[in-house]
Amino acid sequence: MKKTGVITAEEKLRVIASAADSVKAEEMVALDLRDLTIIADYFFICTGKSSIQIRAIADKVEEKMEERGLRKLRVEGYQEATWILLDYGDVVAHIMAAEQRAFYDIESFWSAAPRISIERLLEGQHESQRRTRHQDTVE
Repeated sequence: MKKTGVITAEEKLRVIASAADSVKAEEMVALDLRDLTIIADYFFICTGKSSIQIRAIADKVEEKMEERGLRKLRVEGYQEATWILLDYGDVVAHIMAAEQRAFYDIESFWSAAPRISIERLLEGQHESQRRTRHQDTVE
């Protein structure tokens, strides 16, 4: 079922986090960049154990975002699958191999950015999914 309408940057972040979590992404971090830059409101960063898992995370994120009627603006690194960047405008997802993540250390570069609780994001997504399922059964 494709949902349409306006979706906030934070809701995009929730969808991305939930999608990544569903395929066992590791070391998930969300950074709030709103007061630091105009390039994006949020960065989502996670680690995959292999190129296969990194692509699976990217594929799941893309699938769940498309279900919400959102298409990525661009993708980088899919073929190499050591660092896939999915750009959704105000939210950018970085899906990385451990080696690239340690080397580029995005979290340190953006150390002034407040971290957003992944648990809170996932709780919000699970509540949204429960409401949607409940609405589907009521209708």
